Amino acid sequence: MQECLNDTHAKDPFFARRAMLKSAGAIVGASLMSRAKVSASSGGKPQSAESKSSSTGRLQKGMIGFQLAFEQFPVPKLLELGIACEEAGFDLITCSDHLQPWQANEGHSGQAWLTMGAIGQRTHRIWMGTTVTCPTFRYNPAVVAEAFASLSLLTPGRIFLGVGSGEALNEEAAVGFWPKWPERSERLVEATEIIRQLWTGQQISHKDKYYQVNMKLYDPPAAQIPLLMAGNGPKAMHRVGRYADGLITDPKTWKQHKAEFESGARDAGKDPSQMPVFVESFVVVGDKKDVEQAAQLWRFIPKAWNPYYNVRDPQEIERRAKAEVPLEKVTEGWPIGTDPAVHIKTINELFESGATEVHIHSGQPDQGRVIEFYGKEVIPRLRKTRAAA
Repeated sequence: MQECLNDTHAKDPFFARRAMLKSAGAIVGASLMSRAKVSASSGGKPQSAESKSSSTGRLQKGMIGFQLAFEQFPVPKLLELGIACEEAGFDLITCSDHLQPWQANEGHSGQAWLTMGAIGQRTHRIWMGTTVTCPTFRYNPAVVAEAFASLSLLTPGRIFLGVGSGEALNEEAAVGFWPKWPERSERLVEATEIIRQLWTGQQISHKDKYYQVNMKLYDPPAAQIPLLMAGNGPKAMHRVGRYADGLITDPKTWKQHKAEFESGARDAGKDPSQMPVFVESFVVVGDKKDVEQAAQLWRFIPKAWNPYYNVRDPQEIERRAKAEVPLEKVTEGWPIGTDPAVHIKTINELFESGATEVHIHSGQPDQGRVIEFYGKEVIPRLRKTRAAA
């Protein structure tokens, strides 16, 4: 999941030392939106086996994704859902990368990278990536670089890495350490630099404020892996623009702090209009009962980034959310129901605001119903509208 970032000093000296990332970020960010042709015309059907070993798509404008809820379902079920997403015509799947669920009543927390590896061998077209991996505490950045390089070799042209500064329920729970935001943000920038360097396949000798890495990656990715970063506050949005290839955020943050992201990108010499912008949109396909079930499991959402991201225990987050967050507040702004027009309207509004990708996230128990509904009623109409335009 994405992160909350306090309103601290935007021009930290540590950030200034990362000038070398500006040129690299500008080159990569501009190229991500112009890679090999996406197979939208295939209607979401799997391509031939030969296509599996080539770049089958790009992070382009107008993509529709589906969030696999690792907090809510076991890995075998997520494998099944991932395959169904490709068959339904989704362009990509996004995967939460957690050690524990946000709330204890969600009940699950499988390993995201392993699951993507399994899904990749049962699919041919769909993109996969994390929203998001924290490469700074429970994961060393060198290990993250190795893992995603390997995933990219298994599923060429279909892997992206989303990174963020983490949450206490994952990082403090694993390592017993949870520093203030300035350090977490500095660590994230430094980790991102290490990952990029290792992906070149060259020997690196990195010694800086937080990490010492002296090694090379013997199986680097064959092509550039898009590296996106989460932002849920103004300073985070500015940082994402400067140091990432693209953004992962929520509708409210995108609406409020879009200018910070664009400013950060321009500071790094990049064109923000050429950078992927992933926006997560919660939805419910069903009735009042479905809405209530989803809201109970994702009740923490309105306060996720202030203050629950600092809480280590999912049971405590669940307890506090039940006491502090009204159910109607949780579902505020969600498209709800079985009228395709309601869901299409929300997605189109996000596209019109500058989002390049919208990944829908449903907390309801029947995920298959959501995937089928979007595959039959929403995605074809959206593509038809885009083709006509």
